[in-house]
Amino acid sequence: MTHVPDFWRTEIWHPLFVHFPLAILLFGTLCILISIILQKKFWADMSKLLLVIGTLGIWITIYTGDLADSVVGRKICDPTVLETHEANAYIVGVIFSIISIILILEYFSFFHKAKKIVSIILVSLALIGSGFLIYTGHLGAHLVYQQAAGVHIPSEDCHEFFD
Repeated sequence: MTHVPDFWRTEIWHPLFVHFPLAILLFGTLCILISIILQKKFWADMSKLLLVIGTLGIWITIYTGDLADSVVGRKICDPTVLETHEANAYIVGVIFSIISIILILEYFSFFHKAKKIVSIILVSLALIGSGFLIYTGHLGAHLVYQQAAGVHIPSEDCHEFFD
């Protein structure tokens, strides 16, 4: 007998967590660009807060992705997409972790003499990290919508919903 699986499965935790750090990191990157253009402290402070919080979130997302991998890795048709998605997620995590470390060190005045160079490095890393983040999200969407990773596909007549 076919039944509808429980919603709170291991592979569901990843999509529940992934969207918040994705949005936070992309908005943090936008804020850092705005802060450079407008030269306003508010946008600089906002970008720092968002990038550090988003970095913590990305590592939670990577952890839940590893949990989901053990479940969906056996079901998908092209595992190379999953492997590329995972590798890029780690790249994103490392890039934004470097940014967060620089921001924390900057907060404690470690870079007061090289502020311009640090700003260029931060913006460059944020843009590169955002590019990897968008591509990683694209691969995740490919897994979900083209290979049904973690998605329940009902029977043709949906009888399991009416039993």
